[in-house]
Amino acid sequence: MSNSSHDHRDDADPVLITEAAPSYEEEHAARKRKYMTMMGLRFPCLILAGVFYHTWWLALLFIVISIPLPWVAVLVANDRPPRKAEQVSRYRREARQIEHREHRIIDG
Repeated sequence: MSNSSHDHRDDADPVLITEAAPSYEEEHAARKRKYMTMMGLRFPCLILAGVFYHTWWLALLFIVISIPLPWVAVLVANDRPPRKAEQVSRYRREARQIEHREHRIIDG
């Protein structure tokens, strides 16, 4: 018997054996971080617009940048990655007729 490190794993990290997507909680947390970052950028833009009020074009630039930030932040926060297109293996049987003869139709 050998005592090599390959015989027994001491680390608790699981081995990734699939290409599974991140969990919903991880994905949601990442989207919340993006939202908070973008919304956090709006306040400094407005402060910088106030600091540079003597240079009107620079103040206006910071205001113009801050206007679409909430809209973009909401779009980014609500944007989930697209689902993977998976080919589902389904059993398909050949369609056959029950009977192959003519039927007499009686009109009432």
